Amino acid sequence: MQSVIKGLLQKNGSKIVFFVMDGLGGLPLGDPRSPFKGKTELEAAFTPNLDKLAQNSACGLHVPVGFGITPGSGPGHLGLFGYDPVEWEIGRGILEALGLGLEVKRTDVAIRCNYATIENHVVTDRRAGRPATEKMRKVTERLQKQIPEINGVRLIFGPGMEHRFAVIMRFPEALQPEAAMINDSDPQAEGRAPLPLIPRHPKAQKVAEVAQKFIDRAAAVLKDDHPQNFVLVRGFSTHPRMPSFAEAYGLRGLAIATYPMYRGLARLIGMDAPDFSGDVSGQIEYMKDNWDDYDFFFVHFKKTDSFGEDGNFAGKVGKIEEADRALPAILALKPNVLVVTGDHSTPAVMKSHSWHPVPVILSAPYVLGGLTEGFSERQCARGELGVFPSVSLMPLALANAGRLKKFGS
Repeated sequence: MQSVIKGLLQKNGSKIVFFVMDGLGGLPLGDPRSPFKGKTELEAAFTPNLDKLAQNSACGLHVPVGFGITPGSGPGHLGLFGYDPVEWEIGRGILEALGLGLEVKRTDVAIRCNYATIENHVVTDRRAGRPATEKMRKVTERLQKQIPEINGVRLIFGPGMEHRFAVIMRFPEALQPEAAMINDSDPQAEGRAPLPLIPRHPKAQKVAEVAQKFIDRAAAVLKDDHPQNFVLVRGFSTHPRMPSFAEAYGLRGLAIATYPMYRGLARLIGMDAPDFSGDVSGQIEYMKDNWDDYDFFFVHFKKTDSFGEDGNFAGKVGKIEEADRALPAILALKPNVLVVTGDHSTPAVMKSHSWHPVPVILSAPYVLGGLTEGFSERQCARGELGVFPSVSLMPLALANAGRLKKFGS
Protein backbone atom coordinates (compact mmCIF):
# COMPACT_ATOMS: atom_id res chain seq x y z
CA MET A 1 0.00 0.00 0.00
CA GLN A 2 2.91 2.40 0.66
CA SER A 3 3.81 2.33 -3.05
CA VAL A 4 0.24 3.31 -3.98
CA ILE A 5 0.17 6.07 -1.35
CA LYS A 6 3.50 7.48 -2.54
CA GLY A 7 2.06 8.10 -6.02
CA LEU A 8 -0.92 10.00 -4.61
CA LEU A 9 0.86 12.36 -2.22
CA GLN A 10 0.31 16.08 -2.45
CA LYS A 11 1.67 18.76 -0.17
CA ASN A 12 -0.35 21.32 1.75
CA GLY A 13 -0.03 23.08 5.05
CA SER A 14 -2.11 20.62 7.08
CA LYS A 15 -1.03 19.34 10.49
CA ILE A 16 -1.57 15.76 11.72
CA VAL A 17 -1.25 14.76 15.40
CA PHE A 18 -1.14 11.20 16.72
CA PHE A 19 -1.71 11.15 20.50
CA VAL A 20 -0.81 7.59 21.46
CA MET A 21 -1.69 6.24 24.89
CA ASP A 22 0.44 3.14 25.11
CA GLY A 23 -1.48 -0.06 25.91
CA LEU A 24 -4.78 1.85 25.84
CA GLY A 25 -7.20 -1.02 25.23
CA GLY A 26 -8.54 -3.03 28.18
CA LEU A 27 -11.03 -5.60 29.40
CA PRO A 28 -13.80 -5.52 32.02
CA LEU A 29 -12.82 -5.94 35.65
CA GLY A 30 -14.52 -8.92 37.26
CA ASP A 31 -13.77 -8.17 40.93
CA PRO A 32 -17.20 -7.90 42.63
CA ARG A 33 -15.72 -5.74 45.39
CA SER A 34 -14.59 -3.04 42.97
CA PRO A 35 -16.71 -0.04 41.95
CA PHE A 36 -15.29 -0.65 38.45
CA LYS A 37 -16.81 -4.14 38.14
CA GLY A 38 -17.86 -4.93 34.59
CA LYS A 39 -16.09 -1.89 33.13
CA THR A 40 -12.92 -1.56 31.10
CA GLU A 41 -10.33 0.99 32.17
CA LEU A 42 -11.64 3.44 29.55
CA GLU A 43 -15.23 2.94 30.72
CA ALA A 44 -14.25 3.41 34.36
CA ALA A 45 -12.28 6.59 33.73
CA PHE A 46 -13.84 10.07 33.87
CA THR A 47 -13.04 11.37 30.39
CA PRO A 48 -15.36 14.25 29.45
CA ASN A 49 -12.96 15.64 26.84
CA LEU A 50 -12.33 12.34 25.09
CA ASP A 51 -16.04 11.50 25.20
CA LYS A 52 -17.00 14.81 23.58
CA LEU A 53 -14.34 14.39 20.92
CA ALA A 54 -15.49 10.84 20.14
CA GLN A 55 -19.10 11.97 19.69
CA ASN A 56 -18.10 14.20 16.78
CA SER A 57 -15.38 12.01 15.27
CA ALA A 58 -14.87 8.83 13.29
CA CYS A 59 -14.32 6.00 15.75
CA GLY A 60 -13.42 2.35 15.45
CA LEU A 61 -11.09 -0.42 16.58
CA HIS A 62 -7.79 -1.21 14.89
CA VAL A 63 -5.88 -4.50 14.84
CA PRO A 64 -2.09 -4.00 15.06
CA VAL A 65 -0.86 -7.25 13.44
CA GLY A 66 -3.72 -9.66 12.88
CA PHE A 67 -6.67 -11.18 14.71
CA GLY A 68 -5.51 -13.20 17.70
CA ILE A 69 -1.89 -11.99 17.48
CA THR A 70 -0.48 -10.13 20.47
CA PRO A 71 1.87 -7.35 19.32
CA GLY A 72 4.93 -5.94 21.00
CA SER A 73 5.29 -2.18 21.22
CA GLY A 74 7.54 -2.06 18.15
CA PRO A 75 5.08 -3.79 15.79
CA GLY A 76 2.21 -1.86 17.36
CA HIS A 77 3.78 1.51 16.57
CA LEU A 78 5.03 0.46 13.14
CA GLY A 79 1.43 -0.38 12.25
CA LEU A 80 0.26 3.04 13.45
CA PHE A 81 2.82 4.67 11.18
CA GLY A 82 1.67 2.63 8.20
CA TYR A 83 4.50 0.07 8.09
CA ASP A 84 3.24 -3.50 7.89
CA PRO A 85 4.77 -5.10 11.03
CA VAL A 86 4.80 -8.52 9.37
CA GLU A 87 6.81 -7.22 6.42
CA TRP A 88 9.05 -5.11 8.67
CA GLU A 89 9.76 -7.40 11.61
CA ILE A 90 12.17 -5.33 13.66
CA GLY A 91 13.72 -6.48 16.92
CA ARG A 92 13.22 -4.26 19.91
CA GLY A 93 16.95 -4.06 20.52
CA ILE A 94 17.65 -1.57 17.75
CA LEU A 95 14.70 0.58 18.81
CA GLU A 96 15.98 0.76 22.37
CA ALA A 97 19.55 1.44 21.23
CA LEU A 98 18.61 4.22 18.80
CA GLY A 99 16.30 5.74 21.38
CA LEU A 100 19.21 5.94 23.82
CA GLY A 101 21.30 7.74 21.22
CA LEU A 102 23.59 4.83 20.39
CA GLU A 103 24.92 4.50 16.86
CA VAL A 104 24.00 1.22 15.19
CA LYS A 105 26.25 0.07 12.33
CA ARG A 106 26.00 -2.72 9.78
CA THR A 107 28.45 -4.70 11.95
CA ASP A 108 26.19 -4.57 15.00
CA VAL A 109 23.57 -6.63 16.74
CA ALA A 110 21.49 -4.61 19.20
CA ILE A 111 19.78 -6.16 22.25
CA ARG A 112 17.19 -4.73 24.61
CA CYS A 113 17.88 -5.86 28.20
CA ASN A 114 16.03 -5.93 31.50
CA TYR A 115 17.58 -6.06 34.94
CA ALA A 116 15.71 -8.82 36.76
CA THR A 117 15.62 -10.71 40.03
CA ILE A 118 16.50 -14.40 39.99
CA GLU A 119 16.39 -16.87 42.89
CA ASN A 120 17.32 -20.55 42.63
CA HIS A 121 17.54 -20.22 38.83
CA VAL A 122 13.95 -18.90 38.62
CA VAL A 123 12.93 -15.36 37.66
CA THR A 124 10.98 -13.84 40.54
CA ASP A 125 10.71 -10.30 39.12
CA ARG A 126 11.25 -9.56 35.41
CA ARG A 127 11.75 -5.85 36.12
CA ALA A 128 13.74 -5.98 39.38
CA GLY A 129 11.04 -3.95 41.14
CA ARG A 130 11.27 -1.09 38.61
CA PRO A 131 14.33 0.48 40.29
CA ALA A 132 15.22 4.16 40.04
CA THR A 133 16.74 5.21 36.74
CA GLU A 134 19.76 6.98 38.23
CA LYS A 135 20.62 3.99 40.41
CA MET A 136 20.55 1.65 37.42
CA ARG A 137 22.61 4.03 35.31
CA LYS A 138 25.50 3.43 37.71
CA VAL A 139 24.99 -0.33 37.55
CA THR A 140 25.07 -0.21 33.75
CA GLU A 141 28.26 1.84 33.83
CA ARG A 142 29.80 -0.86 36.03
CA LEU A 143 28.89 -3.54 33.51
CA GLN A 144 30.46 -1.46 30.73
CA LYS A 145 33.73 -1.26 32.67
CA GLN A 146 33.83 -4.94 33.61
CA ILE A 147 32.59 -6.43 30.32
CA PRO A 148 34.01 -4.22 27.53
CA GLU A 149 34.38 -7.08 25.04
CA ILE A 150 33.81 -10.81 24.55
CA ASN A 151 35.76 -12.94 22.08
CA GLY A 152 36.95 -9.87 20.21
CA VAL A 153 33.43 -8.44 19.99
CA ARG A 154 33.07 -4.95 21.46
CA LEU A 155 30.16 -4.38 23.86
CA ILE A 156 28.58 -0.91 24.03
CA PHE A 157 26.06 -0.27 26.81
CA GLY A 158 23.30 2.32 26.91
CA PRO A 159 21.48 2.90 30.22
CA GLY A 160 17.73 3.36 29.84
CA MET A 161 14.71 4.08 32.00
CA GLU A 162 14.27 2.17 35.27
CA HIS A 163 15.20 -1.51 34.71
CA ARG A 164 15.90 -1.19 30.98
CA PHE A 165 19.16 -0.85 29.08
CA ALA A 166 20.53 -1.67 25.66
CA VAL A 167 23.67 -3.46 24.51
CA ILE A 168 25.29 -3.29 21.09
CA MET A 169 27.55 -6.17 20.13
CA ARG A 170 29.95 -4.74 17.53
CA PHE A 171 31.49 -7.47 15.38
CA PRO A 172 34.57 -6.93 13.19
CA GLU A 173 32.63 -7.71 10.00
CA ALA A 174 29.30 -6.68 8.47
CA LEU A 175 26.36 -8.89 9.41
CA GLN A 176 23.36 -10.20 7.54
CA PRO A 177 19.86 -9.89 9.06
CA GLU A 178 19.88 -13.65 9.78
CA ALA A 179 22.59 -13.05 12.40
CA ALA A 180 19.91 -11.70 14.75
CA MET A 181 17.61 -14.73 14.47
CA ILE A 182 17.84 -15.67 18.16
CA ASN A 183 15.04 -16.13 20.67
CA ASP A 184 14.67 -13.97 23.79
CA SER A 185 15.91 -15.25 27.13
CA ASP A 186 13.01 -13.45 28.86
CA PRO A 187 10.38 -16.08 29.82
CA GLN A 188 7.72 -13.30 29.87
CA ALA A 189 6.44 -14.44 33.27
CA GLU A 190 7.66 -14.77 36.84
CA GLY A 191 8.19 -18.23 38.30
CA ARG A 192 10.01 -19.55 35.26
CA ALA A 193 13.65 -20.09 34.43
CA PRO A 194 15.35 -17.86 31.84
CA LEU A 195 15.15 -19.37 28.38
CA PRO A 196 18.33 -20.65 26.70
CA LEU A 197 19.49 -18.71 23.66
CA ILE A 198 18.91 -20.80 20.55
CA PRO A 199 20.03 -19.56 17.10
CA ARG A 200 17.38 -20.07 14.44
CA HIS A 201 19.85 -19.70 11.56
CA PRO A 202 23.49 -20.85 11.13
CA LYS A 203 24.58 -17.19 10.74
CA ALA A 204 23.26 -16.51 14.24
CA GLN A 205 25.41 -19.14 15.97
CA LYS A 206 28.35 -16.86 16.80
CA VAL A 207 26.05 -14.05 17.96
CA ALA A 208 24.20 -16.42 20.29
CA GLU A 209 27.48 -17.64 21.79
CA VAL A 210 28.67 -14.09 22.51
CA ALA A 211 25.28 -13.13 23.94
CA GLN A 212 25.21 -16.15 26.26
CA LYS A 213 28.67 -15.29 27.55
CA PHE A 214 27.48 -11.75 28.17
CA ILE A 215 24.54 -13.04 30.23
CA ASP A 216 26.83 -15.32 32.24
CA ARG A 217 29.41 -12.59 32.92
CA ALA A 218 26.73 -10.07 33.82
CA ALA A 219 25.25 -12.56 36.30
CA ALA A 220 28.69 -12.93 37.92
CA VAL A 221 29.08 -9.15 38.22
CA LEU A 222 25.56 -8.70 39.63
CA LYS A 223 25.34 -11.78 41.89
CA ASP A 224 25.30 -9.69 45.08
CA ASP A 225 23.15 -6.84 43.69
CA HIS A 226 19.69 -7.93 44.81
CA PRO A 227 17.09 -7.22 43.43
CA GLN A 228 18.87 -6.46 40.11
CA ASN A 229 21.01 -9.62 40.15
CA PHE A 230 20.39 -10.90 36.63
CA VAL A 231 19.93 -9.77 33.03
CA LEU A 232 17.21 -10.85 30.58
CA VAL A 233 17.79 -10.17 26.88
CA ARG A 234 15.22 -9.47 24.19
CA GLY A 235 14.78 -8.24 20.65
CA PHE A 236 18.00 -9.22 18.86
CA SER A 237 18.19 -7.03 15.77
CA THR A 238 20.42 -5.71 13.02
CA HIS A 239 19.93 -2.42 11.17
CA PRO A 240 17.03 -2.77 8.68
CA ARG A 241 16.77 -1.07 5.30
CA MET A 242 13.34 0.52 5.13
CA PRO A 243 11.79 3.64 3.52
CA SER A 244 11.76 6.74 5.66
CA PHE A 245 8.58 8.41 6.90
CA ALA A 246 9.27 11.38 4.62
CA GLU A 247 9.76 9.12 1.59
CA ALA A 248 6.61 7.12 2.34
CA TYR A 249 4.25 9.97 3.24
CA GLY A 250 5.86 13.30 2.34
CA LEU A 251 5.70 14.38 5.98
CA ARG A 252 8.29 15.87 8.28
CA GLY A 253 7.65 14.15 11.60
CA LEU A 254 8.44 15.07 15.20
CA ALA A 255 8.27 12.44 17.95
CA ILE A 256 7.87 13.64 21.53
CA ALA A 257 8.45 10.61 23.73
CA THR A 258 9.95 10.20 27.19
CA TYR A 259 10.95 6.53 26.79
CA PRO A 260 13.96 5.62 24.62
CA MET A 261 12.38 2.75 22.69
CA TYR A 262 9.73 5.01 21.13
CA ARG A 263 12.30 7.65 20.22
CA GLY A 264 14.33 4.85 18.68
CA LEU A 265 11.46 3.68 16.50
CA ALA A 266 10.79 7.24 15.37
CA ARG A 267 14.48 7.78 14.55
CA LEU A 268 14.57 4.48 12.67
CA ILE A 269 12.01 5.80 10.17
CA GLY A 270 13.54 9.27 10.00
CA MET A 271 11.44 11.35 12.37
CA ASP A 272 13.15 13.91 14.55
CA ALA A 273 13.04 12.55 18.10
CA PRO A 274 14.94 14.70 20.60
CA ASP A 275 15.64 13.44 24.08
CA PHE A 276 12.75 14.59 26.21
CA SER A 277 11.85 14.36 29.88
CA GLY A 278 8.69 15.72 31.40
CA ASP A 279 4.98 15.11 31.75
CA VAL A 280 2.29 15.20 29.08
CA SER A 281 1.68 18.93 29.52
CA GLY A 282 5.37 19.49 28.80
CA GLN A 283 5.13 17.30 25.70
CA ILE A 284 2.24 19.37 24.37
CA GLU A 285 4.07 22.61 25.13
CA TYR A 286 7.07 21.27 23.21
CA MET A 287 4.79 20.44 20.29
CA LYS A 288 3.37 23.97 20.40
CA ASP A 289 6.88 25.46 20.33
CA ASN A 290 7.73 23.43 17.20
CA TRP A 291 4.33 23.62 15.50
CA ASP A 292 5.45 25.58 12.45
CA ASP A 293 8.40 23.32 11.63
CA TYR A 294 6.66 19.94 11.19
CA ASP A 295 3.70 18.33 9.42
CA PHE A 296 3.25 15.31 11.70
CA PHE A 297 3.47 15.05 15.48
CA PHE A 298 3.69 11.82 17.47
CA VAL A 299 3.03 12.38 21.18
CA HIS A 300 3.64 9.23 23.21
CA PHE A 301 1.99 8.71 26.62
CA LYS A 302 3.55 5.69 28.35
CA LYS A 303 2.12 5.04 31.79
CA THR A 304 -1.21 3.60 30.67
CA ASP A 305 0.78 0.60 29.51
CA SER A 306 2.97 0.42 32.63
CA PHE A 307 0.00 0.27 35.00
CA GLY A 308 -1.71 -2.26 32.75
CA GLU A 309 1.33 -4.54 32.83
CA ASP A 310 1.48 -4.22 36.61
CA GLY A 311 -2.19 -5.25 36.89
CA ASN A 312 -3.03 -1.89 38.47
CA PHE A 313 -6.53 -1.23 37.11
CA ALA A 314 -7.13 1.91 39.16
CA GLY A 315 -3.69 3.26 38.28
CA LYS A 316 -4.38 2.84 34.57
CA VAL A 317 -7.75 4.55 35.01
CA GLY A 318 -5.96 7.48 36.65
CA LYS A 319 -3.50 7.80 33.78
CA ILE A 320 -6.31 7.79 31.21
CA GLU A 321 -7.91 10.62 33.18
CA GLU A 322 -4.58 12.49 33.15
CA ALA A 323 -4.45 12.16 29.35
CA ASP A 324 -8.04 13.39 29.11
CA ARG A 325 -7.16 16.54 31.04
CA ALA A 326 -4.33 17.21 28.56
CA LEU A 327 -6.57 16.94 25.49
CA PRO A 328 -7.86 20.57 25.41
CA ALA A 329 -4.28 21.84 25.03
CA ILE A 330 -3.86 19.66 21.93
CA LEU A 331 -7.19 20.79 20.50
CA ALA A 332 -6.17 24.42 21.07
CA LEU A 333 -3.49 23.97 18.42
CA LYS A 334 -6.26 23.18 15.91
CA PRO A 335 -4.66 20.25 14.09
CA ASN A 336 -6.36 19.37 10.80
CA VAL A 337 -6.39 15.72 11.85
CA LEU A 338 -6.13 14.40 15.41
CA VAL A 339 -5.85 10.68 16.07
CA VAL A 340 -6.18 9.42 19.65
CA THR A 341 -5.46 5.74 20.15
CA GLY A 342 -3.02 3.17 21.53
CA ASP A 343 -0.43 0.91 19.94
CA HIS A 344 -1.98 -2.23 21.45
CA SER A 345 -4.19 -3.32 24.33
CA THR A 346 -2.79 -3.99 27.80
CA PRO A 347 -5.71 -5.11 29.99
CA ALA A 348 -4.88 -4.80 33.68
CA VAL A 349 -6.77 -8.04 34.29
CA MET A 350 -4.19 -9.83 32.08
CA LYS A 351 -1.08 -7.92 33.25
CA SER A 352 0.27 -8.08 29.71
CA HIS A 353 -0.15 -6.97 26.14
CA SER A 354 -3.07 -8.68 24.41
CA TRP A 355 -4.52 -9.35 20.97
CA HIS A 356 -7.66 -7.28 21.52
CA PRO A 357 -8.47 -4.51 18.99
CA VAL A 358 -7.55 -0.98 20.07
CA PRO A 359 -10.04 1.91 20.31
CA VAL A 360 -9.34 4.92 18.08
CA ILE A 361 -10.70 8.43 17.54
CA LEU A 362 -10.06 10.17 14.21
CA SER A 363 -11.08 13.81 14.49
CA ALA A 364 -11.25 15.73 11.20
CA PRO A 365 -13.72 17.93 9.30
CA TYR A 366 -14.77 15.24 6.80
CA VAL A 367 -16.07 12.41 8.98
CA LEU A 368 -19.59 11.17 9.64
CA GLY A 369 -19.50 11.20 13.45
CA GLY A 370 -22.49 11.06 15.73
CA LEU A 371 -22.42 7.28 16.13
CA THR A 372 -20.85 7.03 19.58
CA GLU A 373 -21.70 8.48 22.96
CA GLY A 374 -18.15 8.36 24.35
CA PHE A 375 -14.69 6.85 24.05
CA SER A 376 -14.41 3.20 25.01
CA GLU A 377 -13.94 -0.21 23.46
CA ARG A 378 -17.69 -0.88 23.30
CA GLN A 379 -18.52 2.58 21.97
CA CYS A 380 -15.81 2.43 19.30
CA ALA A 381 -17.20 -0.90 18.08
CA ARG A 382 -20.24 1.14 16.95
CA GLY A 383 -18.21 3.72 15.06
CA GLU A 384 -17.99 4.33 11.33
CA LEU A 385 -14.45 2.93 10.99
CA GLY A 386 -15.44 -0.53 12.23
CA VAL A 387 -12.62 -2.98 12.93
CA PHE A 388 -9.70 -2.38 10.58
CA PRO A 389 -5.94 -3.05 10.29
CA SER A 390 -3.68 -0.52 11.98
CA VAL A 391 -1.74 0.11 8.76
CA SER A 392 -4.87 1.76 7.32
CA LEU A 393 -4.75 4.55 9.90
CA MET A 394 -2.04 6.58 8.15
CA PRO A 395 -3.86 6.60 4.77
CA LEU A 396 -7.04 7.68 6.58
CA ALA A 397 -5.16 10.50 8.30
CA LEU A 398 -3.53 11.61 5.04
CA ALA A 399 -6.87 11.58 3.18
CA ASN A 400 -8.61 13.60 5.88
CA ALA A 401 -5.70 16.07 5.81
CA GLY A 402 -6.18 16.56 2.06
CA ARG A 403 -2.79 15.05 1.29
CA LEU A 404 -3.92 12.31 -1.14
CA LYS A 405 -4.94 12.84 -4.77
CA LYS A 406 -7.55 10.69 -6.51
CA PHE A 407 -6.44 7.21 -7.58
CA GLY A 408 -6.97 6.59 -11.28
CA SER A 409 -8.79 8.66 -13.87
